[in-house]
Order: sequence, then C-alpha cells, then structure tokens
Amino acid sequence: MRSTRSTKTTKSKRSTRTSSTRSSIRATPSRAQRKTAAKSQPRRWSAKVTATSDALDLDSDVFKRTPSAIARSVKRSAERSKRRKSTPYRSAMSMLTFYENRAGKNLSARQRNNLERAKDELRKLFGR
Repeated sequence: MRSTRSTKTTKSKRSTRTSSTRSSIRATPSRAQRKTAAKSQPRRWSAKVTATSDALDLDSDVFKRTPSAIARSVKRSAERSKRRKSTPYRSAMSMLTFYENRAGKNLSARQRNNLERAKDELRKLFGR
C-alpha cells in the first residue's frame, strides 16, 4: 500500500507544481522585456521607404545637393513616375516632407534650411 500511496502523492505534487509554473508564465512580454527587445533590434523602415518608394524613383544622394538641384530632381522624378497616386507637385512635396520628418534630430540646421529652400524652389517650379 505504501508504494501506491507515495506514487499518488508524488503525482499530485507534480501536477500542482506544473499548474503553478504555468500560471506564472506570461502570455505577453513585460514592459522591460519589450523595451530591451526594441533596443536590440532598431527598426529602419524609413530608410527602406526612401530607397524603394513606390511613388518616386529618386537619384542617389539627391538630398546632398543644392536646394535648386534637389527641387529639379524631385520634380523630374515626380513627373516621370507612373506609379504615383496624386499630382506630381503633391508627390514631390510629400517626398521632401517625408525625408525632413524622418531624419528628425539627425538633420542639421543647415540641411533643414536646404530642404526648406528646396520646397520653396519646388513651389516656384510648379508655379504655386
């Protein structure tokens, strides 16, 4: 009898342990775990959008040029594109704004001014 009883006790202890262990496992990661995961794998979706945009095919290093050259290049790309959904002006202006917004803090004051002047130049080129 003893051997049967001790087996039953052991089984019941095991099932109790398993259920308590299961209850402590979280279905979703904790806030600290999410924070750590975000730091370890930075997301670079904006670089991919800039490089492989479905709206405009931009020349390489277009944003490192003078404001007038940036405006002419973006205008040319917007007018040639057959994949855009809106007017060429709107597509070109959206791309400049997108680049400015996504660069964020990494954009120097000089670069930001160049983009603002490129927007002004783009408005002139489109007669707006």
